[in-house]
Amino acid sequence: MAELGNLIARILLPLRRMSTVKIRAGSLFHTSPVRIGPCQAAFGLIPKVFPTPSTIQGLPTQDVHRPQAFPACVKQAIRCKVKVEEFSQVGKVQVIKAPAEVCPLCDGTGWKAVPSNGANGKSERRVTRCDCQLRARGPTLLAAARIPRRYEHCELSNFEFDGPYRSLAAARMAACRFVEEYPVDKTGLLLIGTIGVGKTHLAVGIIKELIGSKGISCLFYDYRELLKEIQNSYNDTVKTTELDVLRPVFETEVLVLDELGAVRPTEWVWDTVSLILNTRYNDNRTTIITTNYRNLVEREQPGSVRPTSPEAARYASEKETLGDRIGNRMRSRLHEMCRIVPMEGQDYRERVKSASFR
Repeated sequence: MAELGNLIARILLPLRRMSTVKIRAGSLFHTSPVRIGPCQAAFGLIPKVFPTPSTIQGLPTQDVHRPQAFPACVKQAIRCKVKVEEFSQVGKVQVIKAPAEVCPLCDGTGWKAVPSNGANGKSERRVTRCDCQLRARGPTLLAAARIPRRYEHCELSNFEFDGPYRSLAAARMAACRFVEEYPVDKTGLLLIGTIGVGKTHLAVGIIKELIGSKGISCLFYDYRELLKEIQNSYNDTVKTTELDVLRPVFETEVLVLDELGAVRPTEWVWDTVSLILNTRYNDNRTTIITTNYRNLVEREQPGSVRPTSPEAARYASEKETLGDRIGNRMRSRLHEMCRIVPMEGQDYRERVKSASFR
């Protein structure tokens, strides 16, 4: 009310010298002073006698000098009052704080109780991360996983394994089993198959399920892209070191290394692959690997000559093995780190894309 009074006073005080109001004795508007200024009249009459401007316009002209001046003042005062009330209501909305929701499972602690049987057969009380914490971490972990935009839609639920892709049902079952058993069993997966059978789709679906349902930190790296980033770190103009590139690869809980063996083997490539796989093996971290090269050790016949480009790529995918691309020592190490999941079927890209352009 003090703010409203100040506003009305600023409006009506300049009019005090210009107008007075004569109130007839016995009138409805009678007050003890004979002469009152417009400011006093406004303060006394607006809340009770002048609720609306239509009331003032109904007064007799002989009782009020300059009848048009006072209704304008009242209108202004009413508008000011409405604005003040609206401002106060807005202020109340901003100040009021809604009570925070508390998870009923963990009571806001972030840990929920999990009953389990102890060694003596007695039930023991253990705790695990609550589902509310997993949901809160999910978007952050998913953004940090570096999943390529082309594979953002990939899920285990939309992986096709029926009809012409019936041969991939066993691979999908192995992926679902891996998610269910993790982290009790931290053995990784080695997805081996021909081009276009869905190895990358299945690998991305696995890490998205681990992030969403269990809050596991995961990282996706294309094998060729990783090697290129390591090579770029040797450039003096780049403000990153080899350790800066490899640290997240070493430390992430689950790593997807896509298209292993896609780079032509050199001594440096073999050393880099050995460093990555051995470090994760020693730290007991899980690695999911996809490759187009067979997990065999084949010896070429004496006198055979490898074809040159453009048949070299096709020859590599059909004749070369994973041991040829990363070294037989590392290929043998993968048998300790991963379960082999073969994937055979039709090329999904060739079947779907070619049909869409017909």
